[in-house]
Amino acid sequence: MNTLSPPGSPQDDERLDLLCIDTLRTLAMDAVQKAKSGHPGTPMALAPVGYTLWRDFLRYDPAHPDWPNRDRFILSAGHASMLLYGLLHLADVVEIDADGKPSGQPAVSLEDIKQFRQLDSKTPGHPEYRMTTGVETTTGPLGQGCANSVGMAMAQRHLAQRYNRPGLDLFDYNVYVICGDGDMMEGVSGEAASLAGHLGLSNLCWIYDNNTISIEGHTDLAFSEDVAARFAAYGWNTLRVSDANDRMALAAALRQFQATQDRPTLIVVDSVIGFGSPNKHNTAAAHGEPLGDDEVRLTKQAYGWPDDAFFRVPDEVRYRLRDGMAARGAPAYQQWQETLSRLAAGEPAVAEELRRMRQGQMPEGWDQDAPVFPADPKGMATRESGGKALNAYAKHIPLLVGGAADLAPSTKTNLTFDGAGSFQRDNYGGRNLHFGVREHAMGAIANGMALSHVRPYTATFLIFSDYMKPPIRLAALMELPVIFVFTHDSIGLGEDGPTHQPVEQLAQLRGIPGMRVLRPCDANETVQAWKVALKQTNHPTALVLSRQPVPTLDRTRYASAAGLERGAYVLADCAPERPQVILIATGTEVALCLQAYDQLRAEGIAARVVSMPSWDLFEEQDQAYRDSVLPPDVGGRVAVEQAGPLGWERYVGATGAKIVMHTFGASAPIAKLQAKFGFTVDNVVRVAREQAQKNRSTQ
Repeated sequence: MNTLSPPGSPQDDERLDLLCIDTLRTLAMDAVQKAKSGHPGTPMALAPVGYTLWRDFLRYDPAHPDWPNRDRFILSAGHASMLLYGLLHLADVVEIDADGKPSGQPAVSLEDIKQFRQLDSKTPGHPEYRMTTGVETTTGPLGQGCANSVGMAMAQRHLAQRYNRPGLDLFDYNVYVICGDGDMMEGVSGEAASLAGHLGLSNLCWIYDNNTISIEGHTDLAFSEDVAARFAAYGWNTLRVSDANDRMALAAALRQFQATQDRPTLIVVDSVIGFGSPNKHNTAAAHGEPLGDDEVRLTKQAYGWPDDAFFRVPDEVRYRLRDGMAARGAPAYQQWQETLSRLAAGEPAVAEELRRMRQGQMPEGWDQDAPVFPADPKGMATRESGGKALNAYAKHIPLLVGGAADLAPSTKTNLTFDGAGSFQRDNYGGRNLHFGVREHAMGAIANGMALSHVRPYTATFLIFSDYMKPPIRLAALMELPVIFVFTHDSIGLGEDGPTHQPVEQLAQLRGIPGMRVLRPCDANETVQAWKVALKQTNHPTALVLSRQPVPTLDRTRYASAAGLERGAYVLADCAPERPQVILIATGTEVALCLQAYDQLRAEGIAARVVSMPSWDLFEEQDQAYRDSVLPPDVGGRVAVEQAGPLGWERYVGATGAKIVMHTFGASAPIAKLQAKFGFTVDNVVRVAREQAQKNRSTQ
């Protein structure tokens, strides 16, 4: 006859732990089965791993899930989302509402789990940041969570360098990641891991679920490398746990991670995915499908679970995970609050800076030194004026950090003022980040930093936005105020040729919902563009800047550059005459349109020039303003932009003209390229004249 061990005994603790693990497994099975969609296998296999990490190691207070010094947990294998939802439920994590305050409701209730993958539920198919409290980042595309974690670890090191004092440690959190074979196959994880090893980020631990199963079958079909050896070459500490169910071995590996002070750690955990009967692969689970009613019943029987119980959470495990985490996390949270109070008493300005950091607010007077550029017909490249604006603002924004994918001298994004320094393993306080030629990881790392109360910017050539499209999209999806600087924005870069001359990239960026895309026309618009970007709290921004110089416009003759904040504005006009033709341009092509405007006016043609640095900001203006810039009754319109045509019909209509790129560029000096593709004063005047004539004939 079996008897229960006395409460509180090691045997009872082990029984309760196993009961919690089986609860996580059965919740995953039931949620996926009810939804008739999802991935039950990995949550089932990794339940012991997730539970051990959370209950015994993760420093996290379920009552304060937004505590800045909490350990971060990222489920990079986002298809296993039911593991995270189950952990959040059993940990009884408190929901943080839209105002940043505890709502008193659970982050994930049992009812939420029953609504897995349903419309407007808090348990979508992949974890979504801002949708579910406790989800640290959106993880769907594989590898992104891994790279985000590097940004989070870098942010901790930077925050510690700035705010920790002897005896007052405000930032010393660790970052844990669960990742899988798919994450390891994606190049972005390798890029990020290489940089993490170079930087010696010993606060970073990836737990690699080595289950050898992918959607097409066994990973031997396409993946046979020694992952641990690869990571050792990156400079990581590598450990192995031969059985995901061996919680003691996992705990020993996690303790070794915590004791390692000079490098990140990879723990390779061997698991068997989606077993129905113990230690037997389940094909459906392995391929991301529900187990089926019969298999669910048999699996529950194997666990000693009532096979007719659905979404069962036994009373005796209801608070075990929560209490275990709170016993460690709650005192740490209270200690952090006391440390913050001591800092505030001694350094109130620093405490205020931290408060603003947590609220996403800029410091007082951050824009007080914004440069103003005098009119200059020779002017400068907007990448050049952008660098000057960046440095003027960054001096007053301590947590503005960033860098380029090995292109800072070309993108002009180095911070050059005293004390800026370079972020390296011997100087985590440096504000210049060096990503190497790793555009994809650069974007994902920046997202991780933005998720950690740091304001990051990145830089590369516009053509290489193709290499970082996934994290740019995810920044918009997560509403992160990352600033992506893209220079060398057109065929104007000349001799490097069509491989480096962007054509379709502007349309791609403009097509991302929530993305701010700004292509300023001169130095003063560029200053305003940086100001707009830095004001964002829940939108990423793409600053699209030129390599070649453009005139700095005489703002006593033309409208103020502050018009950029409205997306488009009338730069030069024919008032009080009604326009016969409107020239609409962005970036370097605005100066070209102003030259054409002067010639048209000399010919007696009433012309207007509209600078349109941001389509999305213009679309957010009210109809009256939009109509004042582009009057609906003026059909004569010409769009001029050294980029592809997609989208311009919105502003020129069916009868307007577009002087744009219809092919890739070519390798030649800039003047010959502009002549070849029609970006000349004579051509703009010719097309505008035709539009004005057509407009007159339709009155």
